[in-house]
Amino acid sequence: MGFGATITGVGAYAPPGILTNEDFEKLVDTSDEWIVQRTGMKRRHIAAPHQATSDVAVPAALAALDAAGRKPADVDCVIVATATPDHLFPATACLVSSRLGIEGKAAFDISIACSGFVYALTLAASLIRSGLYNTVLVLGAETLSKLVDYTDRTTCVLFGDGAGAVLVERSSGEDCFLGSDLGAEGADPSLLYLPGGGSRLPFSANGKAENRRAGFIHMEGKAVFKFAVNQMAHSTRAALKQAGLTPHDVDVLIPHQANQRIVDATVKMLKLPDDRCVCNIAEYGNTSSASIPLALADALRDGRIRKNSIVVFVAFGGGLSWGAVVWRWKDATVGAVPPEQEHPYRYPPFGAKAGL
Repeated sequence: MGFGATITGVGAYAPPGILTNEDFEKLVDTSDEWIVQRTGMKRRHIAAPHQATSDVAVPAALAALDAAGRKPADVDCVIVATATPDHLFPATACLVSSRLGIEGKAAFDISIACSGFVYALTLAASLIRSGLYNTVLVLGAETLSKLVDYTDRTTCVLFGDGAGAVLVERSSGEDCFLGSDLGAEGADPSLLYLPGGGSRLPFSANGKAENRRAGFIHMEGKAVFKFAVNQMAHSTRAALKQAGLTPHDVDVLIPHQANQRIVDATVKMLKLPDDRCVCNIAEYGNTSSASIPLALADALRDGRIRKNSIVVFVAFGGGLSWGAVVWRWKDATVGAVPPEQEHPYRYPPFGAKAGL
């Protein structure tokens, strides 16, 4: 008999700074009506200027451990999915592990943009089902506000910051990991990418200012929209087929929160009732790899996920990449962020132009 994997705890953290559509009306040529109509977004949580991705990841991790009744010493491996690491190296997972007090255990990042959490959850379950590890901490964490051009109205309204975490453990009973579909197509990375900072276009001490725009997110919205809708529906069906299920069997769909219209179109293609889809994009915006675990936490708090619910996590992202995971839910809940971690940094209220 093989090993099974189950999620035993969930955690989430969103920075207290808020950027609303009304704030954007003071920054660029836009309006609340325009943003809501095209994206479904109303607010985004924004990290403080000195707050990095590991800073938002740690509170979410502590909450997941709290929910599972586990200590950091119980964790065998830490995986952080992020497109906004603290540094190109070391891995942000190493920093998170150190701050949690996890010593001498495996820790690494996954960089596949908005598909990161789905990839990381698949890998965590595989590591456990293989018998290599008992307990894996999976995080999706981002501070995308650091990479946004706040003069570009087509992209600046989209992104927010936050982190979500799940603790995945070896199951003594039923395997909750039912199926997965992962894929990528890198023929044209310029459809959704960050041009600068890597070996293709490194930032030098003298070149950063003149290549300033290379440090911002670039996206071809129309092409990405078409790709996202088709690929998320296809990937969901592929993962369900692997699990021996169909869209009719899905109790809860938790898609990447990129755009309300993308989510709606995906639900329509899968012929799912609207009430089976979780969408909290109005509150958080697009938080890349953090969006699915943040939505998972909200769905659990709202009682939308029950024991034995069939849950599908599905995403698309830079790469271009995609993925879906089918999971049978047991009884994991959302943990509380420790009071000392709830607002770990003090800074002035986020005004219309503060910190931009």
